[in-house]
Amino acid sequence: MVAGTVAANVGLRTMGVRAAGLPGLPARYSRRIEVPGRLADDGVTRNWHYLDTADALSEAGVEPVGTVLAVHGNPTWSYLWRSLVTRSVEQAQAGGTAWRVVAVDQLEMGWSERTEVTRTLEQRIADLAAFSEALGLIGPVVTLGHDWGGVISLGWATEHPELLVGSMLLNTAVHHPEGTPIPAPLRLAGARGMLGAGSVQTTAFLDTTLSLASPPLDRDVRDAYRSPYSAPARRRGIGAFVADIPAAPEHVSFPRLERLADDVAQLRVPALMLWGPRDPIFSDRYLDDLADRLPHAEVHRFAGAGHLVIEDAPVAESLLTWLDDRLPEGAPVAAAPVDSAAGAAEQPDFEPLWRRLDERRTDDSDAIVEQRGSGAARRVSWRQLDDRVARLAAGLHRIGVRRGDRVSLLVTPGATLTAVIYACLRIGAVVVVADAGLGVKGLHRAVRGAWPAYVIGETKGLAAARALGWPGVKISAARLPGATATALGVSHSLKDLLDTRTTPELPSEPGPTDLAAILYTSGSTGPAKGVTYTHAQLSSLRDVLSEHFAITAESGLVTGFAPFALLGPALGARSSTPEMDISAPRTLTARAVAAAVAETDADIVFLSPAAILNVVATADALDSTDRQALQGVRTVLSTGAPVSRQLLTALVGVLPNASAHAVYGMTECLLVSDITLDTLPDEDTGHTGVCVGTPIGGVDVRISPLDEAGRATGAPTQDADRLGEVIISAEHLKSQYDRLWLTDRAAVRDVADDGRWHRTGDVGRLDDDGRLWIEGRLPHVISTQDGPIAPVGPEQAIETVPLVRRAAVVGVGPEGLRQCVAIVETNPGTKRVQLAEAQLAAQVRDASPQPLVAVFVVPELPTDIRHNSKIDRTRLSVWAEGILAGERLSAP
Repeated sequence: MVAGTVAANVGLRTMGVRAAGLPGLPARYSRRIEVPGRLADDGVTRNWHYLDTADALSEAGVEPVGTVLAVHGNPTWSYLWRSLVTRSVEQAQAGGTAWRVVAVDQLEMGWSERTEVTRTLEQRIADLAAFSEALGLIGPVVTLGHDWGGVISLGWATEHPELLVGSMLLNTAVHHPEGTPIPAPLRLAGARGMLGAGSVQTTAFLDTTLSLASPPLDRDVRDAYRSPYSAPARRRGIGAFVADIPAAPEHVSFPRLERLADDVAQLRVPALMLWGPRDPIFSDRYLDDLADRLPHAEVHRFAGAGHLVIEDAPVAESLLTWLDDRLPEGAPVAAAPVDSAAGAAEQPDFEPLWRRLDERRTDDSDAIVEQRGSGAARRVSWRQLDDRVARLAAGLHRIGVRRGDRVSLLVTPGATLTAVIYACLRIGAVVVVADAGLGVKGLHRAVRGAWPAYVIGETKGLAAARALGWPGVKISAARLPGATATALGVSHSLKDLLDTRTTPELPSEPGPTDLAAILYTSGSTGPAKGVTYTHAQLSSLRDVLSEHFAITAESGLVTGFAPFALLGPALGARSSTPEMDISAPRTLTARAVAAAVAETDADIVFLSPAAILNVVATADALDSTDRQALQGVRTVLSTGAPVSRQLLTALVGVLPNASAHAVYGMTECLLVSDITLDTLPDEDTGHTGVCVGTPIGGVDVRISPLDEAGRATGAPTQDADRLGEVIISAEHLKSQYDRLWLTDRAAVRDVADDGRWHRTGDVGRLDDDGRLWIEGRLPHVISTQDGPIAPVGPEQAIETVPLVRRAAVVGVGPEGLRQCVAIVETNPGTKRVQLAEAQLAAQVRDASPQPLVAVFVVPELPTDIRHNSKIDRTRLSVWAEGILAGERLSAP
């Protein structure tokens, strides 16, 4: 057991609070200790209060593998860590890994001694060192800090490398950018006349901090936080902490913070950062800085959480999970980061995306044909594109863009965006792509989460960036009038970066394992997530496209699907994006496709399922010239969500000579499997769901069978006809989710002796021929008394009823005993929500392979705003339960 000298084990009961302890914190964890002081306290012994689980672990007969040293900030105290204290003991008692948790009350704070000493940052780091020495703390130690406790815990960590094995941080900061004002709440709290009034004489600062919790804290919990600060004399430390914020170089603590920031960048132990992005003080600006200093750290941003992130989100459980993952026996298990140069040596055949530009830099044939609303087209040759990319790359590097810097792109697809992306990739900058289809809220979440160092945008995007306070140096796609540029905070334009007088000087090329891009998901299956790709993974994606679809330098591509709209130059093929709002695929018309095909002499067309629906719907507007152009298309690809035989058949009616492919994939792995209309199995095979074909490009697909509760717990298999979650492995699979460690962890499935696989969240099965059938999403599985039911099969059966245009099957009732409900659109449609008439209800029930407790008719099924092929079954399930429970019949 870790040694310690405890002078008085009197507990919370001697501090004027009830003997039973405080809400969520049993009194038995409370301790006191006398600690010889240092620096200004030299020769003086100070009395500290702290929480300690050592005795509880000893009573349970458990030896801890190490100690978590937890340090609170201002104006909280060790009560902040109560959930970690109690859960860590519960885990150990249940047979899990045991970690001793020691949570201090810093001097002047909580129930520790009040002194007359001015406690600077240097003093507080020395205080913590004195405390740990008096406690007899030995390694291994993992530090944990929040707010200014994060800074102090890191100060201890950098000075005790012999004991340190890991570091965990909640919202904190070790560096503030020069020339940037400190957050407004701290400026106000520290202002002359306000410091004493707001922090000491009244409880304003304390109350404001506690009010940041979301949802609000229970009254007894707020009272517990306030309990050590009942009088002004007890609150002097709160004001002193505010006064010690090193906001300017002349501040006494500024040099120590600067030195600490440099020292933190040298830490090589495993690290974790859990963040509340709604923090008005420690914003994502500080998370980004810490991530740069600790690039190996796992990071998770809890959407909706704020400054008191441990009160807002499951932080205690996450901390213990991370300790189990990274320090299972108190020692690190994580591999060191891969060196890019070493990675390049291991991949001698690696070709970066810009290599075709190098090869064709003297070629005057078309590389990009950009469609314009006037009917005219802008043509950019390979020579022009290569020159533009090189000069933009040099210009970006000249203004400070460096390898690893994140660059958010708010530019519509076309020649300009293509040149900017390839310029960024060439110098190793990381492109951040989140399109306007996410909506203002989703786009704001994405850009703030990525925290780009630079933003390149058109006027509309830059206006949003200005209004919403997005970070980064602003670069305009077009040269703006001076007043407009000033109003939008624009520092440069792309034209300013194009120095045509000299030969571009470029830095060394990034390596295959360097991060290249962060692509945001559509948000159709939850909040949009940033999917990270390395250069090698993007190049692997290019190679799969090229090889599987026989794309050559003679090919012409029309891409109505944003991710592939930018790969034309990488493939060495001329390309064009048809006239449309690329963020709203349903705006694409058949005539726009025909115009793009004619201008590009295209033989391959990429479309999303939502775009296909509108192309088919607008085909009657095609004239003879349009139809003649479309006859030259040899391949058309539906990419993304699974599509039906009916939709592919209708598409071939528009492109009569094309082989129609349905490519199944997702942002995390854009190419998983492929099937053609000609090879789609007959509808009477007995299989349910949508057949998406066989894996391509080295993708490996397995099924994790569902248990009775509908959870994907079964051992991954390639056996036929096993319903379960689809998991995949591929060279062009994403690296991880950006700053969403817990989400990424949940999406990874470790397969014995076969590495890590991605959990797609899709449910399906393989058939005897190795073809994959998709039957819905895992959250939409209905757990009935007879076992799990995937929704797509019953929906397909119901859609054979002549009056039914589209159907959704959802569950109602308790888990494990859920009943099925059908909600249908009819043809002709209805204008109001209603229970199905007896005849239709009987036909639907007869067609459904599952018993139905109700059949509803609605004017329109709710779908994702960008993917109208994706029915929002979760929303429908909640709606149906409410209606059946007696709520008023209303539209879902």
